[in-house]
Order: sequence, then structure tokens, then C-alpha cells
Amino acid sequence: MKNKSFLAFDLGATSGRSILGTVENGRLQMKELTRFPNQMLQIGNHFHWNIYSLFEHLKAGLKAAKNEGVEISSIGIDTWGVDFALLAEDGSILGTPFAYRDPHTIGAPEKYFEIVPREKVYDLTGTQVMNFNSLYQLFALSQADNSLLKATTEILFMPDALAYMLTGNKVVEYTIASTSQILNPRTKKFETELLEKAGVSPSILGEIVMPGHLIGYLRDDLAEESELGKIPVVAVAGHDTGAAVAAVPAENENFAYLSSGTWSLMGIEVKDAIINEETFALNFTNEGGIEGTTRFLKNITGMWLLEQCLKEWKKEGITYAYEKLVQMAATVPPFQSLIDTDHPTFANPVCMTSAIVEYCVTTGQDVPSTHAEFVRCIFESLSLKYRYVLEFLRNLAPFSIDKLHVIGGGSKNPLLNQWTANSIGIPVIAGPSEATAIGNIMIQAKAAGCVDSLQEMRQIIGESFQLDEFLPENPVEWTVAYKKFIKVTGLK
Repeated sequence: MKNKSFLAFDLGATSGRSILGTVENGRLQMKELTRFPNQMLQIGNHFHWNIYSLFEHLKAGLKAAKNEGVEISSIGIDTWGVDFALLAEDGSILGTPFAYRDPHTIGAPEKYFEIVPREKVYDLTGTQVMNFNSLYQLFALSQADNSLLKATTEILFMPDALAYMLTGNKVVEYTIASTSQILNPRTKKFETELLEKAGVSPSILGEIVMPGHLIGYLRDDLAEESELGKIPVVAVAGHDTGAAVAAVPAENENFAYLSSGTWSLMGIEVKDAIINEETFALNFTNEGGIEGTTRFLKNITGMWLLEQCLKEWKKEGITYAYEKLVQMAATVPPFQSLIDTDHPTFANPVCMTSAIVEYCVTTGQDVPSTHAEFVRCIFESLSLKYRYVLEFLRNLAPFSIDKLHVIGGGSKNPLLNQWTANSIGIPVIAGPSEATAIGNIMIQAKAAGCVDSLQEMRQIIGESFQLDEFLPENPVEWTVAYKKFIKVTGLK
């Protein structure tokens, strides 16, 4: 088979990229073409995504791909989960999509559970209850008598909305739909009753398609403007974590994964959803993967805390390279200040460093004062929270967990990876860092017939990128630290 090249648009909650991937002689080569910011747009007291700006960046990515002078076989788009665009009857996008950190969903799940019991919602969807899930966003809009929702005839999740802007065709891709808390992972269909009870017509939900589905071709105007022609646009794993997990270079099923970025998502890959009283009590989620797999996982606040600290320090005129942050953290004495990274006070505080200080004061700990102490606090706390979640996964998994694969941006942090290995007591395999884009591209490659299976995809990925292994060290010291972590955070 001749070499084939694919264009991936990989959009995260803080930035986006267009990446060219070429499958050649059983290896994958990648080249970043463009990088652009993706910032929440505050309008009054609400936070939105500027979908029109994102569309302009996608067009710039198309032009950059043309400048590479290679034939593009297809295009795929992945984004963060839960958020969606509202469409009018004539196909127009209504307003700008709400961002998941918008405060209008605060308290929405609790109000919804007065209508449909929490237990029933979880039993139907197997989804971790988080106030920004699509179900509660729609419920909040309905409760607010939102005029745009009244005019809505369809919703499209973010990757599907952008694909619609590229092609004019509407689809609802399975993995992104599975983040909504409206989808039943057993039947792989929407539970329309949940929307009806939210005061929203189920008719706004389209038919679900699976990863690899051909959405359509570039619209005529875009084909001409970019000079790329009528290129196919393929539904990949539209949820970025789904794409990232598809790129885990695992040799067998005996692994857990940690997709490390703004959010950390830790889980296992299973054939069937795991939904029972224990997973309900622990608030684990079941999301769609490729080839019919289920991603059984837990959302953990990740580099969000560090990112917000860096923004504050930048306002002070101080910026840090990532390598410098790692060096700084290593200079501070261990386990002075530990926090539960998922505590509500860290969700979207006015000042993250102040929120961390207040937490440490409240829990009777040393208070971080230097930037290095804040960084160490965050890294150590994340490492220990990973152990907390992994211990539950070990009890719930239908197989032994022998390794943790760390993918995403966090895989480039050797200090955090080593501390995670120390904390969890099993080897950590770090890489690839660009897992989301790699998964996006390899799903396109599978749709194009370059590979036959998920396992073949993983084998190619493992042979194409450098992986680093971190073995556990200092088990006694880290066990003592974990006991302190559990005590100060009040976790059980």
C-alpha cells in the first residue's frame, strides 16, 4: 500500500493544532502545521467558546496542509467533551456554544435529581455526575427559559459542529456523545426520557455514527479556497480522550491509562460497561471507545491548577519553561503541602494560588509561599490522587493492572512520572505525548484501510515513538505520604 497522509485537527480546552500524519512502511510520521489559542469568551456573566474563531483556525490549517504539497487522504476532528452548538431549523448556529466552566450549571444536577433520581440517571448512562455534563447544561438552559434553546431543532457536539461547518453534513459521533450523560453505553443509544424530564425535546438529538464513519467532503467554497479539493472528512473518536486512549501503545489488556493534560483521565479499557452500586458510589464513568470498547474512567483535575498559577505569575511578569518548573519542584522538601486537586474550591477560583493557600491553612498544613513550593504541592498531590483512583480501578477491573500508560502532555514531565510510579507502585510507561492527534490520525488510517485493527494501530504507534519507563522507588516514604494525603484531604 502506498504512503497515505492525513490531517488531524486536535482541539483542547486551551489550545488547538493542525497536524499532518503520514503512514509509511509501517511507521507513523507527524508534523505540526499550525497551533492556535482556544480561550473561553466571557460575555457578561457567561463563558462561551468562539466557534467562529475556531473555524477560521481550521481554514488556516487547511491552507497549511496544502502548502505541504502532499495528497491529503482525509480530515478528522477531535475536541474536549460535553459542550455543544445549538442549531436552528435552517441549519444556522445559534449564538456561541456555552463552555463547560460556565456557572449556569452550578447546582443543576441536584435540581435535576429532584425529577429523576441520581441512581436512575447513573444506571441508564453509567456516566460520572459532573455539573457541566451536557444533560445538565441543557437542563439549565431549559430552566432559564433560554430563547436560543427554544429556537433549537438540533444540537451538535463540538467536533461534529466543526465538521458540519466544513462539510454541511450533520452527524453525532459515538465517543463524543458518550460524554453527555444522555447516552446508554449498553445500548449505545440516547435515553430520550432523560431529555424529556429536563424539559427538552429529544428530537434535537441526531443518529449516532461510529468512529471511521465518512461524514462528507469539504464544502465547495472551502475546497476551492484551500485548493485541497473535495477531501473526505471522517468521524474519528471525536472526544479527545477517546482518540488518546486509541493511541495507548499497550501490548495487552493488563494496563491502566492516564491521559494527562488540563484534565487527567485515569481508567481502563473494557469490552462492556461497568455499572453497579460501587461504581455509582465512586462516581466512575463509562465512555465510548473505538471498536465497540468502553473507557471506564475517572476524571481528575490535572494541569488546570498549574495552568492557572502560571497565568497569575505571568501577570507578575514571570514566565517559566516547562523544564524549569520540573527543576524548581525538585528543589523543595517533600510532602510539605498536599491538596485534593478535585476539591470544589479549585474548579474556577478567582485566584488559584490563594485557593491553594486557603486549603492548606484550613487543613493545618505548611502553606506554600514560593513558586517552587506551589509547583511541588501540585505535582505531589496529583501523584497521590492517581494512587487513590488506581486502587479503586484495581478492585473493579476484570483483569490485573500491571502498568500505567501515561499519554498526553503530562507524559513529558519526568518528575511527575517518576513520582506517579513511586506513588502507585507499578511501572509507568510515558508516551506518546501527542496521543490525541496520533489516535485521530490512526483512526483515519484505519478507515482508509492502512491498518486492520486497534491492536495493529497500537503496534505501529509503539514502534514509531519513543517511550520512557519509570520504575517505583522509595515505597516506604511514599506510603507514609499517601496516609498523610488521605488524612488531610478527608478522602475515604
